[in-house]
Formats: sequence, structure tokens, C-alpha cells
Amino acid sequence: MTGLKKFFLSFFCLSFSIIIPTLHANIYEFDEYWQQRAKQAREAALKAYDPDPLGVVGNVTSQIAEDIISTNSTRRNLKAIRGPCRATNPIDRCWRCDRNWANNRKRLADCVQGFGRKTIGGKNGPFYVVTDSSDNDMVNPKPGTLRHAVIQKGPLWIIFAQSMTIRLNQELIMTGDKTIDGRGVIVQIAYGAGITIQFINNVIIHGIKVHHIVVGSGGSIRDAADHVGFRTQSDGDGISIFGSTNVWIDHISMSRCFDGLIDAIMGSTAITISNCHFTQHNEVMLFGASDGYSKDKIMQITVAFNHFGQGLVQRMPRCRWGFFHVVNNDYTHWLMYAIGGSMHPTIISEGNRFIAPPNPNAKEVTNRNYAQESEWKNWLWRSRDDLLMNGAIFRESGPKVKGRGPFSRLDMITAKPGTMVRRLTRYAGALNCRFGVPC
Repeated sequence: MTGLKKFFLSFFCLSFSIIIPTLHANIYEFDEYWQQRAKQAREAALKAYDPDPLGVVGNVTSQIAEDIISTNSTRRNLKAIRGPCRATNPIDRCWRCDRNWANNRKRLADCVQGFGRKTIGGKNGPFYVVTDSSDNDMVNPKPGTLRHAVIQKGPLWIIFAQSMTIRLNQELIMTGDKTIDGRGVIVQIAYGAGITIQFINNVIIHGIKVHHIVVGSGGSIRDAADHVGFRTQSDGDGISIFGSTNVWIDHISMSRCFDGLIDAIMGSTAITISNCHFTQHNEVMLFGASDGYSKDKIMQITVAFNHFGQGLVQRMPRCRWGFFHVVNNDYTHWLMYAIGGSMHPTIISEGNRFIAPPNPNAKEVTNRNYAQESEWKNWLWRSRDDLLMNGAIFRESGPKVKGRGPFSRLDMITAKPGTMVRRLTRYAGALNCRFGVPC
């Protein structure tokens, strides 16, 4: 076993030697149903945890380089797909080149990379077509609504009959093995509460817009086909991932939420956030909510091919405890900083473009104001092939790595350099897919 593998394995084992009281978020009564759901979610998280996260990093970066540099087909046999294709990164090239994507929607589940690579969502279930944008009954949701779809038992691939704006009266509490697929129409979750992924496994959210999310007042809400629970006030996050595993957020446009755009907390792991477009928000992404919750050491998240755009302030992301691979993202705007953290997270930044703001006091990409330098100098924060523009500064820390070190595997091909990021992220956000042509 290599020294780095021993380091991460010992880090993982230590997290379970510390007993921390469980936090229940917005669940007013943590009854037998929620206790069982939390237990199953924790077991799934431990199963999904990878003791060699750097190996996953290597696989992702190798695929990026192979897809762009090589003229050969990828491992998903893209060579057989004919016609124009505007896809510019390996996740997109897995499905966007297919003119019959609408008839092959579930192919999307084969395309995720990074730590969320085992996520299949509702691939093994039937389609559920949302026909009604209303959200009026929290206890007995109307069939045909999104709320009715996400609480059903078993896997479902949820699509939409037409374009719609859904104002959620309370947070949308999902059950596991679900895909929300907004391709082919314009679906907006807006002007109401957000999406909650709590104590579940295996969720894909793709191709929708989430904006102007507000706090839900709480109350009785059906959270499964056979259970109604009482919820306290929700936080106002666009997407809240709480104690959940195998989650893929892809091609989402997000802005103007009351709290965070995406929060992943309480031992959530095996997550990929890709091809999203974030704008007009203060605290963008929070990974790990508490310095006192050491179980977040199992948190492993890939942030890839996203565009952090106009009107953003900070937390892109803000990390605690876990392992975070930030690869080939475009950071064109921030007011305070881009990437921050506390409680010795590991952050591998590869091939990103960081364009610093004009403010001379906000040139630094990284932020560790929550710790003294004597402490954070030992955290593993590394920058590899990042493009730093307009005076941007990435302050590295942690052990020195010789040569390519942990940043590549197998064929030693790494992520594309930051100079390629504008191309890789060109189609970030919800796509305007049309039927019968490549998306």
C-alpha cells in the first residue's frame, strides 16, 4: 500500500472513532421510518466510500484527455454516432451526439464520471411523465405532479410533458432511485422551496433551472408513498444533499436561492456536480456544514466542467473534512474568493481557469481564514495546470509531491490545462435540446 493510500485510509478510520450526535435537519419527529432511512443511507455511504480517491481522480483526468486529444472512440463507443455534435467534454460526448437521445434517455445514466460514477438514478424503472405544474397538496400530492413522482416506491425516470415552471410550496423531499430529466422542454423550479435529497441513495437531476428559491414554512409533508412526516422550516437551498450517496447533478442552471445553491452535508458522498452554470448568488456551494461533524471525512465530491459566472461572491465550493476534486471549471467571477475550507479538507484543483476580480484585495482563489497558517500549511491543497488570470493567486499547501504524483494514473494523461476550459464548459447549464437532432 502506498503512503498516500495509507494516509487516506487512516483518515477514514479515524472518522469512526469519534462519536458525534446525529443531526436531523428539518425533520421534526425522527420516527422509526426516518431512523431506518438514515441507517440505510449511512450503510450506502460507507459502501460508496473509496479509500483510494486519488485513483478516481486519475481515471477522470485520463478520460478528459483521451476524449479531447484522441480521435478514437471513447469507452462508450461514440464512434458509431453520426452527424454534427457540439459536445466538448467526455460526459457530454457520451450522450449529446445521439440524434435519438429522446428515445435513448436512459443512456444518460451511463455517462457520469468522478466520485458519483456509480449513480444510475431511475435507470432500472419505468418512465413517469409530469403533466401538471401545480404543487397544492403536501400530504396527498396530485398524480401527474413532480411531488407525486418523487415519492413513489422503486426506481423512476421522471420526464416532463411540456415546459413548465413549478413553484414548490414546501421542500420537495425525494426518495431514492430517481432521475429528474428536463431535456426537450424548459423546466424551472422557481419562486418557492427547493429540492431535498435526504438519507437516500442514487439520484440524478439533469437539465432543469433552479432559481429564486425561498424558505419553506414546514408542516406535514408526504416524504414517501407510505409515510407523512412533520417538517420544520427548510433552509432555502436550491438543492440540499443530506446524508445521501451516489448523487449526480448535471446541466443545471442555478441562481438566487435564499441559502446555498447546492449544499452537501452530514456524511453525503459519491457525488458528481458537472456541467452546471451558477450565477447571481453569495454562498454558492457548501460541502460539510460543521467543524464538529467529523463523519464528513468520508465525503468525496467531483466538481467538473461547471461555469461559475456573473454575480457570485464566495464558496465555489467551501469544503470541510473530505476529498474534493475540482477539475476543468471556469471561474470568471467572484467577489471574495473562489475555493475555501476548514477542518483539513483535501482539495485537488486541476485545469481550472481562475479570472480574478479587479479588486486587489480579492485576487486569491483560496480562503483559509478559519484556521491559522500553522495549521492549514499541512492541508493538502494542490493546483495542477490551472490558468490563473488577472493576478489570480492559488495558495498551495500540504506535502510536496514529486513529479506528477497523485494527479494521474495508468497512462499518465492528466486533465486538460486551464487554457482549454472555455471550450470544455461552453455548454454549461440547462441545454435547449431539440427532438430528432443531437443536443
